[in-house]
Amino acid sequence: MFDLVLRSRRAVVPDGERPLAVCVRDGRIAALEPYGAVLEAADDVDLGGVALLPGLVDCHVHVNEPGRTEWEGYATATRAAAAGGVTTIIDMPLNAIPPTVDVGALELKRGAAAGRCSVDTGFWGGAVPAGLGSLRDLHEAGVFGFKCFTSPSGVDEFPALSFPEVVAAMTEIAAFDGLLIVHAEDPESLTEPASGDVGAFLASRPPQAELGAISRLIAGARETGCRVHVVHLSTGRALPALAAAQADGVRVTAETCPHYLTLSAEEVPDSAATAYKCCPPIREGANRDALWQGLADGVLGCVVSDHSPCTPELKKGDFAEAWGGISSVQLGLPVVWTAARIRGFALSDVVRWMAYGPASLVGLGRKGRLEVGYDADLVAFADTETFVVDPGALHHRHPVTPYAGKDLTGVVQTTWLRGVAVTDVPRGGLLSRGDA
Repeated sequence: MFDLVLRSRRAVVPDGERPLAVCVRDGRIAALEPYGAVLEAADDVDLGGVALLPGLVDCHVHVNEPGRTEWEGYATATRAAAAGGVTTIIDMPLNAIPPTVDVGALELKRGAAAGRCSVDTGFWGGAVPAGLGSLRDLHEAGVFGFKCFTSPSGVDEFPALSFPEVVAAMTEIAAFDGLLIVHAEDPESLTEPASGDVGAFLASRPPQAELGAISRLIAGARETGCRVHVVHLSTGRALPALAAAQADGVRVTAETCPHYLTLSAEEVPDSAATAYKCCPPIREGANRDALWQGLADGVLGCVVSDHSPCTPELKKGDFAEAWGGISSVQLGLPVVWTAARIRGFALSDVVRWMAYGPASLVGLGRKGRLEVGYDADLVAFADTETFVVDPGALHHRHPVTPYAGKDLTGVVQTTWLRGVAVTDVPRGGLLSRGDA
């Protein structure tokens, strides 16, 4: 007797698509049976030709609560995630106040999140100058790794590390085999924009800023043996260095984001279109092909949202003044699928980048796959249906998005968290590193 059976002629498993009956008991996938198998279950749902995916894992989400809950919060961010087929998020250590740089701040985060999450939620710790030497405490308290910046973060309470301090953090983290994730831009290559238009903003944050920082991160990872992950890679020019380091056995990985794969600087209509502003910036269209090739080659292992919301007031002005961040946790799956299918990729590729890859990065061994023993986090995804992005239909707190009015392919019909369909009643759990 199963609690739930979900049947689909297109269940997306690691090696492709198969007709399956996914059988759920006690929140886990208990069996994978033939699509037409006679089974006893409390609820038996036949999706027919609608694809059945594992729930996505987004390990780059800024929820901002507590302290900046007017920017975003657990209730709104996780409801948006569930509506986009994301069943697990890992929350960044900024821009909440206080940032998650010590155990006390982590407990405040957990308290703010408890009972408010529609999806399972874990937490990154922060590596800032004042916290070096005491990172093990946060690690043992259950954070999934440590985020640092090599250039200004945009908020005063989360200062950047110098490159010698980054190496010190790597040495400390390597001692307990933790993970350092890095916003990698060399401050020496950054300048103030000469004007408020997108071209001046691009010139102020050139690819060389990422290239220089990543080169130094690779050297530090090679020296210390630390696991290092480059977040939100925007330039394809960094891929050869990353590929060479990976081939040499250096423990360095990287992710990119839907906006870098699908948007371009050329399509920004004017300097007031600050919904497109993020750091590092969305670069020219020719850059996208290299990022897609990086995914195809496996140099890039994850596609995550970098959901980075703020109030509408902070998005006013031009590219020199406005906050840099894109809110997209609800739209990542259809955005990526719309572009991936045109380029000849399969749904199984998208699942690898957006479910299994992030789960593997952070060590969530029960997330991101349709396999027996995994959590029954599941998504019914109508991959041929189209829709036009309506900001009013978005669940994050402030519906500012560069995707407004865009035609996308792929509709999330239902999301199940541990075998129960997600509703407006939050039932997401709080995760710690080491949760199987």
